[in-house]
Amino acid sequence: MARKKSVSTTRPIGVVTGRVTAPADAFAAVVELIEAARSRAYQSVNQELVGLYWRVGEYISRKITAAEWGDGVVDQLAMHLARRLPGLRGFTRRNLFRMRQFYEAYASDQKVSPLVTQLPWTHNLLVLSQCKLAEEREFYLRQSIREKWTKRDLERQLKIGLFARSVLRPPKVSPPVTQSHPEAVGIFKDAYVIDFLNLPEGHTEADLHRGLVLQLRDFLIELGRDFCFVGSEYPVQVGNRDFALDLLFFHRGLNCLVAFELKVGRFEPEYLGKLNFYLEALDRDARKPHERPAIGVLLCASKDREVVEYSLSRNLSPALIAEYQTQLPDKALLQEKLHEFYRVTAEGSQSQRLATRRRRSKLTRSG
Repeated sequence: MARKKSVSTTRPIGVVTGRVTAPADAFAAVVELIEAARSRAYQSVNQELVGLYWRVGEYISRKITAAEWGDGVVDQLAMHLARRLPGLRGFTRRNLFRMRQFYEAYASDQKVSPLVTQLPWTHNLLVLSQCKLAEEREFYLRQSIREKWTKRDLERQLKIGLFARSVLRPPKVSPPVTQSHPEAVGIFKDAYVIDFLNLPEGHTEADLHRGLVLQLRDFLIELGRDFCFVGSEYPVQVGNRDFALDLLFFHRGLNCLVAFELKVGRFEPEYLGKLNFYLEALDRDARKPHERPAIGVLLCASKDREVVEYSLSRNLSPALIAEYQTQLPDKALLQEKLHEFYRVTAEGSQSQRLATRRRRSKLTRSG
């Protein structure tokens, strides 16, 4: 009788006998490593590229300043590079002069020059071409780095004149804001531009609320990078009554909740009472032990600055009143404000120089 072969129950090593599905978040760490490496590689390439443009600009500037080169030599350089390095992009005559302008704009400013390599060349060109004053350029460079603006974001902020609106019209805040959140003045705005909602002229608070929720990404960009959305019509229960806060955010830098109440009309002093009520409820029932007191923002269609000042002067809660603008600010008005800022700055610089000369003269005489 033939002997029956025994069948081994041992499976060969390396043979997969079934499929095991890993949870969706099992590979998150690997994805984060790849994305972090990509980001570092991009930053490294960008720093090298912008650094190269800086050095080329410096070389051209020194040659022209020393009268060794004229403008025509830059034309020859552009043609030489095109012949010597075919396929090389970005070194046309126009761009070579931009590199020179780029270097000369920041070479003497030790505070700003380290910032330029942290941004793409396109960002630097936008700031350089659209900002005249050193303070204005520094403002947009720092904001671009802090908020991580894309080119489109930066173009929008330049278009709506963020510098003019932020520096020339800082927000008015209640005393508790400066006491509990002194850095908040540089974070909030006196007016927010929400033209992306395309609101009709006779819009309601429901239209405004719905539009902001639907276009939340754009609104967060307008607010600032550290704002995180918590909820819409956020439920607030006090006693046996239920209330709904229009919009609730959390600000990572300030480490506090930020409540937004929406009003489609002019600011009225009595609006502050309800906002203060919400802030008290948030601090008592929603704020975590490690968080700072909540801040409230009344976002209104318009406001009288003197009425706002009177209303906030004795307000006991951290609050501010801001406008929302459904259309882009008037470009001519922004330019007028900027020219006034340039004039005042120039007069201040001249007065400072005269005062320095007088002090030096006195020291010389006394010596």
